[in-house]
Amino acid sequence: MTPSRVTIDNPTDFVCPRTWLLTSDKVGDNNQVLALAEALGWPWERKRIVRRDRKIISKMIHRQLFGITLVGIDRERSCPLEPPWPDLVISASRANEMVARWIGKKSGGRCRLVHIGRPKSPLDAFDLIITTPQYFLPQRSNILYTQLPLHRVTDDRLKVYARHWRPKLAHLPRPYTAVLVGGNSGKCVLSGDRARQLGRLVNNLALARGGSVLATDSARTPPTAFSELVRQLTVPAYVYQWSGGAGDNPFYGYLALADQLVVTADSASMLAEASATGKPVFMFDLSDKDGHGSSGRSSQCRDRKHGLIGRLAPCFREKRIKRDIGHLQQLLLEHDRATWLGKPRIGHRHTAVPEILSSDLQRAATRVRLLVRQSYSG
Repeated sequence: MTPSRVTIDNPTDFVCPRTWLLTSDKVGDNNQVLALAEALGWPWERKRIVRRDRKIISKMIHRQLFGITLVGIDRERSCPLEPPWPDLVISASRANEMVARWIGKKSGGRCRLVHIGRPKSPLDAFDLIITTPQYFLPQRSNILYTQLPLHRVTDDRLKVYARHWRPKLAHLPRPYTAVLVGGNSGKCVLSGDRARQLGRLVNNLALARGGSVLATDSARTPPTAFSELVRQLTVPAYVYQWSGGAGDNPFYGYLALADQLVVTADSASMLAEASATGKPVFMFDLSDKDGHGSSGRSSQCRDRKHGLIGRLAPCFREKRIKRDIGHLQQLLLEHDRATWLGKPRIGHRHTAVPEILSSDLQRAATRVRLLVRQSYSG
């Protein structure tokens, strides 16, 4: 490869690295990878990775017996991984950790590996890990903490989606209340009862202002639960049901046009994205009976039943990654960027949270640029 030269940050020539982005079926993780790549401003190539069956025995064999290998992915359905190897790989989610490490090995250790989130691999397997406080990683030279997850919500992007979606929603009365629904994640479960409660609260919120509801689920939302939520809506509504990413997804259109947003508090990415709009945000907690944490922080979500697999000996169970999304929720509460749905909101003001989000992204991009510069100078 003959690298092109671009100007980045200051007026000095810099070699633009061959960059691969590893993406998976996790939209929130993919958006963080894309956000960082867009902030870098370099050309990149997206590599979609498809995992094999996620049965626990496959995971055990993949991670404990075969070492750094691609046995855990479906290579026929994934994008090709072949030379020339990249100079930089950006990944997120545990699904793509091993793929990134395999590429690094194939490159002879020349490729720099940047991972977003909390890897299950040894921390020194990556040149840089970009993470948030919810994952409790130690303070290390190759770990960069951001206060909130990276995101792609910018004024320019919202303007584009507003132009696209405004005519499609023009028949609905304003103001718009958008509800962004996550769902099952680790120990958090969106049951039918909780979905009905969320639907009633959202409907009442819209009724109080005489407007409409814009509803969307996500890949993690149980379809039956989302249907229960929608059944509670008596106000005019536009409903989008996620189906493998097909169709015209209104997510950014909702962010652009909504007057207020309701977000299930299990999703760190959606909370960050909603907060970046500067609009009123209401959080719905999946962890207690009232739909909001009484102490202002999320309590522990209840366990899902694992059936026979869940009763297997501990040595055959995959260790669950420690996570506390309550830190993120508390940050938004303290900056008056969100409140719990069902509790009165005391005013609303634009605060530093959008600036925090922008600063996080720029700090992450700066660290990656420095990492690549060091690779070329070394």
